[in-house]
Amino acid sequence: MSESSGGPATPARILVVDDDPTVAEVVTGYLERSGFAVEHAADGHDALRRAGDRRPDLVVLDLMLPGPDGLEVCRRLRAAGPVPVIMLTARGDEEDRITGLEVGADDYVTKPFSPRELVLRVESVLRRSRAAPPGRPAPAPLRAGPLAIDPATRRVTRAGVELALTLREFDLLAYFLEHPGTAHTREELMRRVWGWDFGDLSTVTVHVRRLRSKIEDDPARPSLIRTVWGVGYRFEPGPEEDPTP
Repeated sequence: MSESSGGPATPARILVVDDDPTVAEVVTGYLERSGFAVEHAADGHDALRRAGDRRPDLVVLDLMLPGPDGLEVCRRLRAAGPVPVIMLTARGDEEDRITGLEVGADDYVTKPFSPRELVLRVESVLRRSRAAPPGRPAPAPLRAGPLAIDPATRRVTRAGVELALTLREFDLLAYFLEHPGTAHTREELMRRVWGWDFGDLSTVTVHVRRLRSKIEDDPARPSLIRTVWGVGYRFEPGPEEDPTP
């Protein structure tokens, strides 16, 4: 999977972080055969060093690692700047998956997994993380209440103050702003925002909760992203605010 905009293609750079050599070899092989440039790190310290030397386009990150574990590595990567993260976990416990999403992972895959499925997830996350390619009209800016979104630069402001959103949080908020006043089921949001026809719906729930913590005055009593009991969620834009501080 390479970028293509009329000129020479530059393969997207993927950092695979896993201390299991067999898993790392299989994942690296599938990604390389799909056209990606892949680098491997076997522990948390090596992962952070490699990401610091040259920031990857996406990180495939195992949860259980020597040194800093996957959660800590994800926290540090997110603190250093935006980078999509797909987390791998061998655990079946839902709490581990939710914790990964809470610290900023954009997606997760539970071991054992299909390498082909992982490649499809990588392609989906990368596709959504990139701005509109040259020559293609950028989507128009969106505004609702105190919120303003620029899809071309993937920037979000609330009352003029820029917000730090993950890839999926941005996509979810943009979808809500594009469909104000409409009730959406979690299944619909997963299909429209994540591009999946299957998956753990708690992913949507966690992202809504994280998004509320960043855009609501009182996340415990949300006024923008409303819960529609028995259905899902509805975005209700408030009155527009003067963006001048």
